[in-house]
Amino acid sequence: MSEKKSNPERLLDEAIDLIIRLQNDPENPVALQLIDDWRARSDGHEVLWQKVSAAHGMSGKVLNDRAKKAKSSNAKVTRRKLMIGAAGLGTVTAASALLPDAIIEARADYVTGKGEIRNIDLSDGSLAVLGPESALALDYAPDRRGIGLLRGMSYFEVAEDRSRPFVVDAGGLSARAMGTAFDMSVEDSLVSVSVANGAVDTRSRDRGAWADASLAAGHWMTFNCSTRQTKRGTRDIGQIAAWRRALLIANGDPVSVLIARISRWCPGRVILADPFIGAQKVSGLFVLSEPHRALEAVVHPVGGRVRKVSSHFTVITPF
Repeated sequence: MSEKKSNPERLLDEAIDLIIRLQNDPENPVALQLIDDWRARSDGHEVLWQKVSAAHGMSGKVLNDRAKKAKSSNAKVTRRKLMIGAAGLGTVTAASALLPDAIIEARADYVTGKGEIRNIDLSDGSLAVLGPESALALDYAPDRRGIGLLRGMSYFEVAEDRSRPFVVDAGGLSARAMGTAFDMSVEDSLVSVSVANGAVDTRSRDRGAWADASLAAGHWMTFNCSTRQTKRGTRDIGQIAAWRRALLIANGDPVSVLIARISRWCPGRVILADPFIGAQKVSGLFVLSEPHRALEAVVHPVGGRVRKVSSHFTVITPF
């Protein structure tokens, strides 16, 4: 794969870098002038800026406003209060976190750890890029190339073989492709599919018609296996599987899903102590190489606060 990026991908990276610079220091006149100059280069620069800044939404502004307010506040939360706030999770958290992990890892052929991204050359010539804290199980047969995405996320570049369809199962969703490239992830009951090129057919595994769709390049969908709700849309190809570049691009996604995604880069466990915060939806651009700051940028706009209790335990509570 060539390391030289196409012009649209390069411009997207430049726009993302400027957004990150602006979010980190919104009142810096140098950053503001750089953005003005970049946007003025061409109509294409301006159109792309509008798309990226729309995806970024208001989360950066709200985060900065909250940060200023927090600096002037002397309110403190003790370690004991934090533990009481998370106590409602009790043994349910332990059971849901530890036992399934052990079962998944026993079933998996490939497993990654926190912050680890791994390229896997499959026997049929396909490539799987496995995201952090993710797991894959292979089920290849003479008439079918089966993959189980047991946890996390993976980007697939599929070698064409019309006699053996390439099928990935994740949660309650099945994605079937021939020669194509697509991203797939599963966080709790939410399964996401985004197509970079070619086409992917999706089906719900329980034979319902809720998630039946044919996705072309640039199209994405999410399927909630619990509620049977689907959501579909389009995005720039350069935004698909942005996690490979340690970026998370959210477009009205539930905070609980974003926290689960970011926690794959975050050392230790991240506990969401307030379901109301998790149910809110956020748009924005978040840097996964700085997971603690990314968590803050996600939860601050909806009234959440990130508390690092220890090196192995982070709790998200209301302000």
